[in-house]
Amino acid sequence: MAMDAERRQAELIEQFSAQAAALSSAPQLAALVLEATSHPALFAFSELLTLPALSKLTGTQYASSLDLLRLFAYGTLKDYKSNSCTLPALLPDQVRKLKQLSVLTLAESTKVLPYDKLMQELDVSNVRELEDFLINECMYSGIVRGKLDQLRRCFEVQFAAGRDLTPGQLNNMIETLSDWLGTSDGLLHQIQEKIKWADATSEVNKKHQKEFEDRVEEAKKSIKADIDLRGHDDFLSESGGIMDFEEDRIRPKRRRQPMA
Repeated sequence: MAMDAERRQAELIEQFSAQAAALSSAPQLAALVLEATSHPALFAFSELLTLPALSKLTGTQYASSLDLLRLFAYGTLKDYKSNSCTLPALLPDQVRKLKQLSVLTLAESTKVLPYDKLMQELDVSNVRELEDFLINECMYSGIVRGKLDQLRRCFEVQFAAGRDLTPGQLNNMIETLSDWLGTSDGLLHQIQEKIKWADATSEVNKKHQKEFEDRVEEAKKSIKADIDLRGHDDFLSESGGIMDFEEDRIRPKRRRQPMA
């Protein structure tokens, strides 16, 4: 499911990028920004910001459209309300999109979102309206998954799609990943050393076991040879006794002389 959503985002970005490349006038590019920020399935905008074609908006009367696109990439509804005097008015589809993006931003910092906080950030007046928005516009669209806890008056986030990273966030992420990579390399080296030590210890133990088994085998052979030798001597001794008995039995007996 996540892979399908990512693929859909990539397709939409490619589509709008191709359209921007074919446009030349500022009004047309401003209209494209309006279309992109209103699209119900597009939630990533940072790549559009880097398009050379959109840089044509800079310095024109439509420059605020570029600022609006930047807001959709990194900002929230609260940010728009703070700067609405310098930005184009929002269409209903854009308001809904900015509210969805605001939920994603809140979900990045905590997985338990209080209803009061959400109503304030989304400019919603009651719990029923808030829950309908979370269900119909967030969970059904697949950008978040979670549980509505009416008793505790909060939304428990189980999954939330990631938003565009600001340049500062990207640098921090690179540093974090670099630190993690260094730690992982050190841990891997320690594990490899322990494996080498275990292999060496195993070889020594095998050698000692072989020596012990060889000594046991030699002892067995020695004991067997001794038993065989003793048995042979006993047999000869017993045979000698029989021969003496036989010789004594067949030897003529002396007649006993009568007494006078």
